[in-house]
Amino acid sequence: MAKATGLSPAAVSYALRGMQVSEETIERVRRAAAELGYEADPIARALASGRTGMIGLLCGSLEDLWQQALAVGIGRALKDNDRYALILDAAGDPAREYTLARQLRDQRVDALIVQPVDPAAPLWAELCEGLPVVSIGDALAGARAAGEVVFDNRAGVTLALEHLRERGHRRLAVLTSTRASTPDRPADVHVMAEAGRLDLDIELVTAPHSPASATRVAGEMLDAGHRAFFCFADSIAYGVYAASAERGLVIPSEVSVMGYDDHPMSGLLTPGLTTVDWDIDGIVRAAVRMVVAAADGNPRRRRIVQAPQLRERGSVG
Repeated sequence: MAKATGLSPAAVSYALRGMQVSEETIERVRRAAAELGYEADPIARALASGRTGMIGLLCGSLEDLWQQALAVGIGRALKDNDRYALILDAAGDPAREYTLARQLRDQRVDALIVQPVDPAAPLWAELCEGLPVVSIGDALAGARAAGEVVFDNRAGVTLALEHLRERGHRRLAVLTSTRASTPDRPADVHVMAEAGRLDLDIELVTAPHSPASATRVAGEMLDAGHRAFFCFADSIAYGVYAASAERGLVIPSEVSVMGYDDHPMSGLLTPGLTTVDWDIDGIVRAAVRMVVAAADGNPRRRRIVQAPQLRERGSVG
């Protein structure tokens, strides 16, 4: 390979791993490798480098369609960087998240990307001592993460609640996937703070991401007289659509609903779901860039704050 490219063996090795050389050199070496039919032996490379090429991706709940899209994007972007994603699902359970995070560390992944169910868990400080960790969504309290792509939840929540208030809604059902065991998630805390500022009557209720469970919880709230909903995931908002249809209630003339992550399906509903967009493509690029740098031993400890945008469609009357 060195002879074919006119580069030193070290430069070829770096280029094949996508590190410490220019993009032009990386492309030149990869093109030559393709022409020669060269494939690196992953076991030999792992033994030589001390790295497995595997990046753990621990999702909060893969029943959430937005998190599914995030996992697809991260998996593909890692592959483009000659890494492979080991994707696990915490299923919204802090205890399961704890177990899976430790298992990923013990399986010697090079680094970990997590969208935490419980960002305040003591686990993260322990884990970050020996493993590069990049968090998405919420910062890991008390932990020295290798990188953070955090959502400006204060701005996102304010956007949603002010939009509902401007449309005349004062009594809101807020559906969140957060369980009682993790009551300190920043977005949920800010909802209650904003409720006081905006003089809103808010009932905060746990609703799982799964369609059947979200529909059941939304139905219970509709039966209790609620007609305006703010959902902390578009997947949960789809449950409000389903429960409303089951009861013959029309969105938005009789029921108003907002989501929080702008899944592609949200624009296909009738009416389209008004929601908050966090720029999933930008999140994927930032998280992968951080985790690859950290896995290569070049962490920058960068913190990127994702700003929200309101995607107004037709679901708020």
